[in-house]
Amino acid sequence: MEIMGISGDDDDVAKRCELFGSNTYQRPPPKVFVSFVVEAFNDTTILILLVCAGLSLGFGIKEHGPGEGWYEGGSIFVAVFLVVVVTALSNFRQERQFDKLSKISNNIKVGVVRNGRPQQISIFEVLVGDVVSLKIGDQIPADGLFLSGHSLQVDESSMTGESDHVEIEPSNSPFLLSGAKVVDGFAQMLVTSVGTNTAWGEMMSSISRDTKERTPLQARLDKLTSSIGKVGLAVAFLVLIVLLIRYFTGNSEDDKGNQEFQGSKTDVNDVFNAVVRIVAAAVTIVVVAIPEGLPLAVTLTLAYSMKRMMADQAMVRKLSACETMGSATVICTDKTGTLTLNQMRVTKFWLGLENGMENFSNAMAPNVLELFHQGVGLNTTGSIYKPSSESEPEISGSPTEKAILLWAVSDLGMDMDELKRTHEVLHVETFNSEKKRSGVAIRKETNNTVHVHWKGAAEIILAMCSNYIDYNGIEKSLDEDRSKLEKIIQGMAASSLRCIAFACMKISEDIDYNDKEKVHQILRKDGLTLLGIVGLKDPCRPDVKKAVETCKLAGVSIKMITGDNIFTAKAIATECGILDLDGHVNAGEVVQGVEFRNYTEEERMEKVEKIRVMARSSPLDKLLMVQCLKKKGHVVAVTGDGTNDAPALKEADIGLSMGIQGTEVAKESSDIVILDDNFNSVATVLRWGRCVYNNIQKFIQFQLTVNVAALVINFIAAVSSGDVPLTTVQLLWVNLIMDTLGALALATERPTKELMEKRPVGRTEPLITSIMWRNLLAQALYQIAVLLVLQFKGKSIFNVNGKVKDTLIFNTFVLCQVFNEFNSRSMEKLNVFQGIHKNHLFLGIVGITLVLQVLMVELLRKFADTERLTWEQWGICIVIAAVSWPIAWITKLVPVSDRTFFSHHVKWVKLWVFKIKHLF
Repeated sequence: MEIMGISGDDDDVAKRCELFGSNTYQRPPPKVFVSFVVEAFNDTTILILLVCAGLSLGFGIKEHGPGEGWYEGGSIFVAVFLVVVVTALSNFRQERQFDKLSKISNNIKVGVVRNGRPQQISIFEVLVGDVVSLKIGDQIPADGLFLSGHSLQVDESSMTGESDHVEIEPSNSPFLLSGAKVVDGFAQMLVTSVGTNTAWGEMMSSISRDTKERTPLQARLDKLTSSIGKVGLAVAFLVLIVLLIRYFTGNSEDDKGNQEFQGSKTDVNDVFNAVVRIVAAAVTIVVVAIPEGLPLAVTLTLAYSMKRMMADQAMVRKLSACETMGSATVICTDKTGTLTLNQMRVTKFWLGLENGMENFSNAMAPNVLELFHQGVGLNTTGSIYKPSSESEPEISGSPTEKAILLWAVSDLGMDMDELKRTHEVLHVETFNSEKKRSGVAIRKETNNTVHVHWKGAAEIILAMCSNYIDYNGIEKSLDEDRSKLEKIIQGMAASSLRCIAFACMKISEDIDYNDKEKVHQILRKDGLTLLGIVGLKDPCRPDVKKAVETCKLAGVSIKMITGDNIFTAKAIATECGILDLDGHVNAGEVVQGVEFRNYTEEERMEKVEKIRVMARSSPLDKLLMVQCLKKKGHVVAVTGDGTNDAPALKEADIGLSMGIQGTEVAKESSDIVILDDNFNSVATVLRWGRCVYNNIQKFIQFQLTVNVAALVINFIAAVSSGDVPLTTVQLLWVNLIMDTLGALALATERPTKELMEKRPVGRTEPLITSIMWRNLLAQALYQIAVLLVLQFKGKSIFNVNGKVKDTLIFNTFVLCQVFNEFNSRSMEKLNVFQGIHKNHLFLGIVGITLVLQVLMVELLRKFADTERLTWEQWGICIVIAAVSWPIAWITKLVPVSDRTFFSHHVKWVKLWVFKIKHLF
């Protein structure tokens, strides 16, 4: 009986939605902006600063009156508020970004039958009354009842916690629960409840998504931030002690040059005010020292790259995958659909030892043609829908199934509806990537004859056969001709064809077909008769060779793992550039899955790095290879599309599932979904992964330069003269520039060609390299030298008062960071301006920073505690800052070891430690 399903017109859909609801569930409301502001205020240093600002505001108003007394305290309040709002805003935007991606990843495509036509719809559009088609790897989209199908087993562990698979039968357990996964068989189900009326929807409504996932790089940065913060805390504590001692010993002066503390003569309010000012200055040093911008930079980089990767056909499911992909040393890739177009078509057909394609059905014996119709039309998970006799058939299913069905309809004149009307399917063994075959037992209703049909990988089906049929319908023994057929299969495979064979057997014994065990036994796996072999051509993707070359240049090894036979695998691997084009293959480069599986553990570890192609592999072989490569210290990325690929996808450092052919089980086990199933997109993900890592390293270099310079300047100035040249508000402003605007500018750099010309960083590469130390120390030492000269000799050099001198220091310091931002665009390239015109955000941020700095110095003098500068003084500040460009250029010419700054000298340090120990 043909299943029509619901009509699916607008009125019917609206009515069903109104009566039974839609297939969506109420998510917990997203966090509002205010909650992110509150979170930002929870920072300890921010709270201390607010207390200091409050005290400063109170004492200021008491001392100078409300008109002018609010400046210092109010300025700190405004600066803190700006830092908090910007931090909250970036976190809020990130949350929104993840919400959007979550909606996209949850929007699964579901196969339904409406008005007799099979079609794909969104899971959110499934309605009560829909007939849903289920196959291996599908997620059940709603609660429902089993209608028809064979060998259906589901995994309900997400609902019940039970790991045992549940067999679905029409009589004993016909109920299907939403959220469960199909692990075997195929079926059609009738939807009985959707959305929050299902057990899954009810559960999901109460679960809030955790967006506070910490990636490995973020964890490393947290440690780095903590270490730098401790150094900053120590410096701030020393500054606090020194300034307090200088104040209470009468060694500090006010703006008019008078001694600030004069023992009992000094007003208590003045003492409190001075102490609050000193504490605020010390706390601000901590604020500047703690690089809050590092986590922000990671967040911004990841959010930006996730958005861009989505446009480049890659959907990130797990944040950590973005950065880990940049460290990948090996990519294990599938063949079909990833390296090839997945546009199958039958180009070769062998019936016995006869080769032919066009109008072969005319010369074929009627009984052979009927067996072919049965073997193709009833042993399939695909379907054919023909709206009218004149229209073209609409074929659905996997690319292999569609190609074979199209060939059977157009060349063999198969009528699938007629076949289904006149035959009954007794038992089905569905195809999976381990068995590489599928079988069906059918009974013809006109004469009650029972046939078993098998379809699958040609050499596997051939091994199950003892006879073959020629085009006249005469059955012959395979004893003499088996080797000829094996050569035919090898020849087709060497031409990059996927070989599928068909075999059958007539069952003569009388069996009770209601007895499941006995029906299962009739699916004989030996003594079959070979019907024929088809060769399917799946062309390589036009851009795949270039993508493979790009990955190889980047030092990433490509390994092709395929279920196809060894000859097809070699041909495709050569065509794609994985194997050498001259056809020369070294020993151990191409292996079969069974061979790899049977190696001892030591042999596998020894040979795994040499392997470039693994043919006739099972999902277990793929998992074994991933485990071996990881033990060897590699960072492994794996592509997969089948349900059985899930263990390998989970085991790999980066699991890449396929968006078109991938099952829901595979997607759920993966870290990134390749939306177009294209290997070129895998190479793009690698490029973006390296870009994320590189952008974060650029920002670390930029940030540490500022940290080192600010800490040293304030510490030396405080210890030597008791005067901190950079005030609380000024340091908060610098903090805002480097933490937020700097992170935004450097985190949004796009991938460059140079990134794919370096070797992969691997698993143990340090975050701060010797190249970064070289660059940041050169810039920090220059800034410290210049600013200390200005601090101690600025008044006499420029013939200005103390206030103008402090403004010059502040202005030069900020401009140095702006110019150094350009240097940070590349850690090794001499030309840091290459491609800058394409990064509008970077130029915009630099422009905004400069405008705001002019406002701070020229207009917001009371707020920033600055004095107006002349054109000449502005020119001097710019020239001093611009010198950082030639310094960076010269610094990059200094060669450094690839090893870290510290590991390079570790032997030297150990030697001196040994000598010192022996001295005492």
